[in-house]
Amino acid sequence: MVSEFQFVENLRTKYGLDKIGDDCAVLPKDAETDMLLTADMLIEDIDFRLEWTTPEFLGHKALAVSLSDIAAMGGVPKWAMLSIGIPESLWATDFVDKFYEGWFALAYEFGVELVGGDVSRSPEKLIVNSIAGGEVAKGKAILRSTAKVGDLVFVTGTLGGAAGGLKLLERGFLYTSERHEYTSGLILKQLKPHSQLNIAKQLQTESISTSMIDLSDGLSSDLNHICCESKVGAQVYADRLPIQPDLAHHFPADECFDLALNGGEDFELLFTVSPKHPGDVPGTCIGEITNNGIEIVENGIALPLEAKGYEHFE
Repeated sequence: MVSEFQFVENLRTKYGLDKIGDDCAVLPKDAETDMLLTADMLIEDIDFRLEWTTPEFLGHKALAVSLSDIAAMGGVPKWAMLSIGIPESLWATDFVDKFYEGWFALAYEFGVELVGGDVSRSPEKLIVNSIAGGEVAKGKAILRSTAKVGDLVFVTGTLGGAAGGLKLLERGFLYTSERHEYTSGLILKQLKPHSQLNIAKQLQTESISTSMIDLSDGLSSDLNHICCESKVGAQVYADRLPIQPDLAHHFPADECFDLALNGGEDFELLFTVSPKHPGDVPGTCIGEITNNGIEIVENGIALPLEAKGYEHFE
């Protein structure tokens, strides 16, 4: 079966699409600014389950995933459009009002204006479609396709928390504020993620990163996206991965490592930096860009690193 990534690549090749391949489309705006555009879809029982989340958390996440795409390009979000397909059973409750409360709470935090969208009835499942627009200085968007051999590979924050939170939800650990912090924190990373817009702006304005992507599919898959677009390889050092410490309270060490390497929806930033960069870098160096395929180094042995992050069609 063709994967979603192969499908997009086939479209790009067949129709000569030269504006896709990054987290956002980059379009000209004016003499000083480029416009960033991104679209995301959340489908009930595929991307979320209503029994696991709250309307406020879901509204927050609907915007956060799009803001993360803009962060991945080093941009500043400006506006958004939101379309929802709602089953009649939810429409008859206060669900929609609370959903928008969560959405607007995050929008106000980053100065995002809701400029349009659509509301429709869905026969059974809740569907959320988010479009967001942002800006970046002309020609300064950080792309996936500009990593170079010798660049160092960095990641912000810690890895595996959102995937660990998903596993806890699957085991019946619903979120409550009374749970221990190391449990509730993991679940919140899944239900109410935060995009790294402030760090992204620093990386862009200080010209720190040479390429970048947000960690939505998982480190192994998203590193593969950078390498494919840049036509390079990479080595990642297993002992350098910043594994989310709270995972150790619920999972054995090997599963913690797998969640950090392959788990999705952390919405941290994976980026490359020239080895000649003179200043501090806001993140953890986990490897370097090479021309020898994508590998992970464990105990001094380099092994092929397979992209095992989330895919809709496998």
